[in-house]
Amino acid sequence: MSLETPTRRRSAARRLRRDGGMRSVLRAPLESAAPAAVRRRDRSSRAWLLVADLAAALAAVAVVHVTFGLEGPGPAGLLLVAVVPLAFTSLGLYRRDELLLSRNTLDEAPTLLQASTFSAVATFLLESALVPTPLGAQIIAVSIAALCGAAVLLRVAARAAARSTSPPERCLVVGGADVAERLAVKLADGAAIKADLVGRLDLERDRGEPELARRVVEADVHRVVVAGEGAPPERVHEAIQSAKALGVKVSVLPRMFEVVGSSVAFDYLGGMTVLGVRRFGLDRRQRLAKRAFDLVGSGVLVAVAAPLMLALAAAVRFTSPGPVLFRQTRVGRDGRHFQVFKFRSMVVDAEERKAELRARNEAEGLFKIADDPRVTRVGRLLRSTSLDELPQLLNVLRGEMSLVGPRPLVIDEDVRIEGFYRRRLHLTPGMTGHWQVLGSARIPLREMMSIDYLYVANWSLWGDVKVLLRTVPVVALRRGQ
Repeated sequence: MSLETPTRRRSAARRLRRDGGMRSVLRAPLESAAPAAVRRRDRSSRAWLLVADLAAALAAVAVVHVTFGLEGPGPAGLLLVAVVPLAFTSLGLYRRDELLLSRNTLDEAPTLLQASTFSAVATFLLESALVPTPLGAQIIAVSIAALCGAAVLLRVAARAAARSTSPPERCLVVGGADVAERLAVKLADGAAIKADLVGRLDLERDRGEPELARRVVEADVHRVVVAGEGAPPERVHEAIQSAKALGVKVSVLPRMFEVVGSSVAFDYLGGMTVLGVRRFGLDRRQRLAKRAFDLVGSGVLVAVAAPLMLALAAAVRFTSPGPVLFRQTRVGRDGRHFQVFKFRSMVVDAEERKAELRARNEAEGLFKIADDPRVTRVGRLLRSTSLDELPQLLNVLRGEMSLVGPRPLVIDEDVRIEGFYRRRLHLTPGMTGHWQVLGSARIPLREMMSIDYLYVANWSLWGDVKVLLRTVPVVALRRGQ
């Protein structure tokens, strides 16, 4: 629902038509041309984040006082509450959401850590003039950890509150019908997105600035998404400039990044912008770091989950005939085959019955059935909670799988992948990955290939940590089924 009245929208449309469309908008100041709903949304988002950060600062002060008592900073610790808004503002943490459709807090965690460190050190320097006893490094370390952790958690809550109290962001696509269709699906499926696609403007057919201005006003558009694949660069540039002049938010959807990914360096050569693309794949040090992360993580998880795994093994063994573990050949790194381990969730002759059920397949390129008759009673519980995949931790320890990586495909699925998408096999397949976070049962094979390829192209250890953290709510809320 729009925050502007229909009368104001109609009068703005009449003014645009009377004054020559875009010319009146271009002569007006950008702030006055910006839709009121856009400004209100941004102010609300910033207010929620500011409240979250102030609450995080208070929480950090409380943690320090509880931990160190009289040896802590005392009342001077409240200086952190005054420093945090300044530090977070200086690093752009209140303006980032204005640029994005998907506002995921984990993506800004490194910046939050940097802001928390700056805030704690600045507060320490101010406190040194007020506290007679010098503060130790332990107090600073606890302050940084408490502030960063509280800021991440409270910003998640603040963004959820902002989404629930704001109307959907209204988006207009400037580009082809296929792009509009894909974007509409992404907007509907994104957990961190609250936006609707309200229209499309064709770069080839609907030419000119007045047409864009008319559509923006009539549809009460908040954001224009420019997708100029195949269009002349000057027309794409004109669409971006026209949308910016209207005061709405602007996003650009470049097809190039579907191949090179987001790990690029911007190089400025006397006014010319050049993108430096990282070499594909992992070098030796990155492979060692990823393997060490897998060994430590899987070892800890096996130790913690061992009692649960024993209980699940007993449940499988005594509720249906057949072995406890199900083994299946999958395609691993560099095309090598390996046996993946799972708790058996189907009847023993499930593979033989697959052919007769193929007509009921609900996934594109993969074999998925919602109410598969081959699944046992215990198996249904295991699948709905993803507990059937716990034995894959043994695959990780053996080096056949990774905690995070491309999806391990069966042979008849792997043969359908061709061209440069086969480079997804450059990395060891994972127990989880971006395909799992996005809902593995709903991702078509072609889109999953692109997701896996970009994962390899943009790999980082922090990226793996983010995927693991995002997998927890997906499994807990059963969104991946």
